Parts: sequence; structure tokens; C-alpha cells
Amino acid sequence: MGSSIDIAWWQLAVFMSVLIVPLAINLKLKLHLGREISISVTRMICQLILVGLYLEFLFSLDSLLINILWLSVMVLIGTSAIVTGAKLPRRVLYLPVLSGLIIGVIPLMFILLLLLLQPQPLYSAQYLIPLAGMLLGNSLSGNIVALQRLFTAFDEKKMEYEGALALGAQPYQAAFPFLQSALSQSLAPILASLTSMGLVTLPGMMTGQILGGSDPMLAVKYQLIILVAIFVALSLSVTTSLILSIKRSITHTGFIKIKTTQL
Repeated sequence: MGSSIDIAWWQLAVFMSVLIVPLAINLKLKLHLGREISISVTRMICQLILVGLYLEFLFSLDSLLINILWLSVMVLIGTSAIVTGAKLPRRVLYLPVLSGLIIGVIPLMFILLLLLLQPQPLYSAQYLIPLAGMLLGNSLSGNIVALQRLFTAFDEKKMEYEGALALGAQPYQAAFPFLQSALSQSLAPILASLTSMGLVTLPGMMTGQILGGSDPMLAVKYQLIILVAIFVALSLSVTTSLILSIKRSITHTGFIKIKTTQL
């Protein structure tokens, strides 16, 4: 297999001219998204370049302490993104969501690095940071959807919930059907994606490896590992977040501390 084809900065700049297309659509159809498009693209470019420079430094340094600190920052920022994206009160649900991400991501990182890939050193930033980023990034939307669905259900099916309590159910038992529904809805997109993978879409990691010169079957092996890890991490993190959120946001009498008007 050949090596990756380099892209000159001037070539990248010329390619960016294709952004004229969405800008023209915005102008023609009067979508009023010009400012938002410009800010989003500019932030993306700046952030990715800065991250690239930082990762080059991180990979060359390869310090255990710095790698762990960076992983911790990623988890904390991911937790904030979920709580903010779901429009939930941080004070009540930050800890449940944080626990969900830790339980969903950290054990899988140990399995991937310690038992499967075994890089040298085991804490190699080249493997630790990208793998953790993929697991965390794919857990965000699923957690947001699940938490929104859960607390919306408490409002939309209030009589069903209160009826279960009146019949003697414990608060967690009365909320269990809502947990089931929220978990099912949060996992539906990734299950649909897994079903069509390879036939309809080629995943990003696999495509990137092939473009980088890797053997296609090696790229397939890595992609299978990542997809399974993402699915397991998402399942664990969402399940943990939902269970702990219910226990933390509902009193022993069944009173719900979070109202959907806060969403």
C-alpha cells in the first residue's frame, strides 16, 4: 500500500472555496445563516489547527500524567456538553452524567489498550487520546436524547407515573417504563447505523486509514473494534446516566425535582 498523499496548505485553502455553495444557497433562499455559517467554519478551522498542533506536542511528549489530565478534561467537558445540550439543571444531574461517561468509557479504554492493542507505552497518546475522543464523542448525542426523553416522559405521562405510585410502586419502579423508552430511543440511531455499515456508508476511521495507505482489511479490523467499543460505551454510559439521574432527581416520596419547563 502507498503512503498518505500530503495536502499543501495552499491546496487546502483553494478547496475551501467550495463553501461558496452553501453561502450561495443561504443568500438565494434567504435563510439568514450567513453569519452562523461563517462563525462555525472559522471556529472549526481554528480549533482543528490548534488541536493538531497540540496533539503533535502531546504525541512527542507522551507523558503519563499529561495524558491522564487531558483525558480527564475531555470527560469533564463532555459531561458539561451533555447537561447543557439537554438543557438540564447542572446541579442535579452533572454527577450522574459524569459517572455514566466514566463507567462507559474508562473500562473499555483499559480493554483496548491493555488487552487488545497493547501499544508501547500503554498510555501512548497516539492511541489513548483518539480512542477516548471517539468513545466520548459518540456518547454525547445518545445521552442528550435519552435524558430529554426521560424527563419529557415524566410530564407527558404524569398520570401514568402517579397512578403507579398510587398503586404502591416505588418511585424507581414507576419510572422504569420511561427509562426503557428513553434508552431504546437513544440507541436506535446507532443500531440503524450499524445495520447499514459497509453497504450504505464507509465509516470515517476506516476511510481515513485507507486514504492514509493502510491495508483495507486492517482498516476493517480497526473499524470493527471501534464500532463495537462505541456501541458498548454508549449503552453503558446512557444506562448509568439514566439510572443515576432517576435516583438523584426523584425523592423517596416520588416527587420529581426536575420539571420539563426547565428543558
